Amino acid sequence: MARVLVGVKRVIDYAVKIRVKPDKTGVITDGVKHSMNPFDEIAVEEAVRLKEKKIASEIIAVSCGPAQSQETIRTALAMGVDRGIHVEVTGPEYETLQPIHISKIFAKLALDEKADIVIFGKQAIDDDSAQTAQMTAGLLNWPQAVFASKVEKTNGELEVTREIDGGLEVIKVKLPAVISADLRLNEPRYATLPNIMKAKKKPIKKVTPKDLNVDTAPRIQILSVEEPPVRQAGALVPDVDTLLVKLKEKGHI
Repeated sequence: MARVLVGVKRVIDYAVKIRVKPDKTGVITDGVKHSMNPFDEIAVEEAVRLKEKKIASEIIAVSCGPAQSQETIRTALAMGVDRGIHVEVTGPEYETLQPIHISKIFAKLALDEKADIVIFGKQAIDDDSAQTAQMTAGLLNWPQAVFASKVEKTNGELEVTREIDGGLEVIKVKLPAVISADLRLNEPRYATLPNIMKAKKKPIKKVTPKDLNVDTAPRIQILSVEEPPVRQAGALVPDVDTLLVKLKEKGHI
């Protein structure tokens, strides 16, 4: 049976209105509600289902970030994950943490933990990069099945249905492999109170990027973060001729 490593990122909650810092160096995070990245919830659910189907033997949730990231790991543990690894990254180092750094951390942990499957959410809703799964597969030289909407095991391989622009693509990957979860892969379960209580006793190991020999020096520099321009209100026109006149007036045609 497979050992599964699943990534869980702590992000600003999807229902919160994002506000930019006055100095335009980033977004306001202090005092703002955070939760597990929604796509990572789907990844955790899929890992738990693999265990329920007797495909996975153990699930390890990994989160990179400050001390509060342990809350995100506990949420995963309450959903059915066996244990957690908290890669502690704080302060300015965390603010410049990029997918390349996370990929290197996961590649190292995948080897250290002898993982057979690494599952990520397809993207995080804060930076929207959708890069970590692909780069982790590249660093490990493992096959990748990203944007998965269905995962099944056949003859020691995984058969993965992927959502692509033109429809659906079905691929087979040999283990070990990297998967990223798309929106329609599953419906994540709610953690029950008994499982939340059990999660408090499950182990979380703490490490740092330095322990894993991963350099987290920033590869990019953020020059400015700005809110998108306010959209102008639309207007109704009675017919096509009036529309053409209006477009000409505004210099669009």
